[in-house]
Amino acid sequence: MAYHQLDKLDKKILELVSHNARVPYLEVARECNVSGAAIHQRMQKLMNLGVIKGSEFVIDTYKIGYQTCAFIGIVLKDLSYFNDVVEKIKNIPEVVECHYAIGKYAMFLKIYAKDNRHLLHIILEKLGTIEGVLTTETFQVSLDEIFKRQITVFDTVEEEESDKKEDK
Repeated sequence: MAYHQLDKLDKKILELVSHNARVPYLEVARECNVSGAAIHQRMQKLMNLGVIKGSEFVIDTYKIGYQTCAFIGIVLKDLSYFNDVVEKIKNIPEVVECHYAIGKYAMFLKIYAKDNRHLLHIILEKLGTIEGVLTTETFQVSLDEIFKRQITVFDTVEEEESDKKEDK
């Protein structure tokens, strides 16, 4: 996986769009003190590099009847089943995240279900019937999501302050 060097403008753009993917390019341009065309070109570059993978609307699961969120570890019979299991899991719409893991579990899943009975159905009838799955373990049922955010580890403010000190 390639690591891409990002300059201050890239980082500022990412900071702004990570808070609101629908922010107009002209507003980003004003914040960054550059032209709208420059922002458009940078956004295209960031998308082509795969740094930005798209934008999304966030659905409130509670408001559409999916009140249970669970985190599940999967143990495989053998690692040779990994790709086949992942492909079958992709066909389970309630599974919203699948992570490759190290240790006892080959993968971790985040699942939304309508209620506990629906969760049980997903575990027994959908996950439990996939060839290659040895066992599943439900770690936690989330009571509520406190917050969710994009990664924002860019030290743009600190870098700007550092640059100002260097300019003096």
